[in-house]
Amino acid sequence: MILPQLSSTVAVGALTGWMLILTVKHVFADFYLQNAWMALGKDKKTGWALPLLAHCAVHLVLTTAVMLILAPRYWFIGLIDFVIHLAIDRAKGFTVATFEITPESRWFWWLIGTDQALHHLTGFGLSVLLAANA
Repeated sequence: MILPQLSSTVAVGALTGWMLILTVKHVFADFYLQNAWMALGKDKKTGWALPLLAHCAVHLVLTTAVMLILAPRYWFIGLIDFVIHLAIDRAKGFTVATFEITPESRWFWWLIGTDQALHHLTGFGLSVLLAANA
């Protein structure tokens, strides 16, 4: 079974290791490898698709590379990460564009915080899956 049952146990070492790896991957993909075109473009009212896809493709490539190196049988985790990242970032971008939220607004920073929390929860969920099947 790929998903652990709620009553199952997960090795803390494996869970911690995967969380660290996926968090470092996230920091690189979301901050170091995301340029202004991606960051600003994905939040526009129009023309958002290409910057968003490019940004999420960075996550796809990095996550898939990590999986191929450390857990090849889970190569598809990169696709899962891509789809979830796409949904989260599009929801944030849609909200920013629709309500014309700018960095001067507290709502902007609440959205950034929510966005990052959801990405880290994604990493946690993927880490549970990977640690439970290690």
